[in-house]
Amino acid sequence: MDNKGFISIEYLFSIFVILIIAIPLLFLSQSAIESSLNMEEAVSHRAILDNVADEISQVNSNGEGYSKYIRLPSNVGYYEITVENNKLTIEYGNKKGETLLPLLNIDSKYKLQSGKSYLISKNGEGKLVIT
Repeated sequence: MDNKGFISIEYLFSIFVILIIAIPLLFLSQSAIESSLNMEEAVSHRAILDNVADEISQVNSNGEGYSKYIRLPSNVGYYEITVENNKLTIEYGNKKGETLLPLLNIDSKYKLQSGKSYLISKNGEGKLVIT
């Protein structure tokens, strides 16, 4: 600025250049943060799905009458796990994930919801029952 209060052209030009550089950097950083949050959410839901699959496989591999309690965590938001035939499907938000369970002998289709406890057992006929 000169002594009469006018802003010099160089000062205006430098502010303009800084804005041109800063605005795309802000959008890029916002995109990177959203991507990492999205990935964190997907990994946490995948871990839940794998844990449930492990528990079901453990009950399935043991003899008749074996049972196990599981409690689905609720700290990652609402989700629903569908158990049918030889696969598990998790649905949360508008996303979906699957895992296969080979040699699973299950008597019907089950829907497991977050925050609830379930008993997985193997009945006398060798079929898995979730209550």
